[in-house]
Amino acid sequence: MTRFLARPAALAVLSLALLLGTTGCATSSRVGVTNDFDHSVNFSAFKTWAWYPQQPTDTEGGPAKGYESFLDKRMRAAVSAEMTRKGLTEVATTPDIYVAYSARVEQKQQVSPYYNGLGYPYGYGYGYYGRGMQPITQYKAGTVVIDIIDARRKELAWRGTGQAQVDQNSINEAETLRIVNGILGTYPPQGNNVRR
Repeated sequence: MTRFLARPAALAVLSLALLLGTTGCATSSRVGVTNDFDHSVNFSAFKTWAWYPQQPTDTEGGPAKGYESFLDKRMRAAVSAEMTRKGLTEVATTPDIYVAYSARVEQKQQVSPYYNGLGYPYGYGYGYYGRGMQPITQYKAGTVVIDIIDARRKELAWRGTGQAQVDQNSINEAETLRIVNGILGTYPPQGNNVRR
């Protein structure tokens, strides 16, 4: 009888652990994305693109130093793949749009407002030891900004920004793909305010 009851209890604990593990992975892999754009631009007219000639220095010091950093290679590969997927063709001269990016990794802090200092989140628990102390979580955030410039007008047409938690002081290949795909997933802009 005890063995029969222990098995469902063990399964319930295992299921809960798997659920929490999955939720934790989903949270850490989330990309916060925002964008803004010129509402007068006809984005459907853009068919070709090229990299902006004066690409700024990335977080690892390239390409402005005359060589491609690992991050620059990752960014260029991820952006190129997404632009191709969207039906845009990369050209060497006279593109419809230029693409530029900037990338950086910063140390961030997050304060939990629901911690009572007793190891119980969301206000549960009793006693006064440690009350009022809010735990501060340190983490690294990778931020990528992608600009799309109208080559004919030489004006910014669209800007997308993505931020995600990263593991190191640089943005690795998987993180680069995740952030770039998140940003360019919102391009071209959709909605009633976009010119057709």
